[in-house]
Amino acid sequence: MLKSIQRFYSRYIGVETEGITSREATADNLRLAAAALLVEVTRADRQIKAEEREVMLQTVQNAFNLTEDEAAQLIELAEAETDASISLFQFTHLIDKGFSLEQKIRVIEMMWQVVFADAVMEKHEEALVRKVAGLLHVPQREYIDAKLRVREGL
Repeated sequence: MLKSIQRFYSRYIGVETEGITSREATADNLRLAAAALLVEVTRADRQIKAEEREVMLQTVQNAFNLTEDEAAQLIELAEAETDASISLFQFTHLIDKGFSLEQKIRVIEMMWQVVFADAVMEKHEEALVRKVAGLLHVPQREYIDAKLRVREGL
């Protein structure tokens, strides 16, 4: 996975990753892991809607301060990684170990933004966000508050 990230950042963002420190590599892994969770939310109900895809793109772009092209490439890489993965663990483990509680809550908010993008919350989408919140050790209260903040912001 690190090689894919290195190619992505070298090619599209212009960051040379050959001499990169492990801390910087971890930041790249975390961005990819967060994007992969958003991809998983779009796929939860087996219908990837245009609204969900657009919100996912905007969310990644804003969260990681990327251009539209860079965000699209990160999502493309995240889609490839989720296609190759067999579980959420590789993504949630990275985020759980590398993000603060506030950053984890922000990931949950990002997931809710994608869920509510089409104005329909499917039970599979809600179950996925709940599962991820548990894997990230986000307290139930924070999980619910994140959901309410996003829903009220619509």
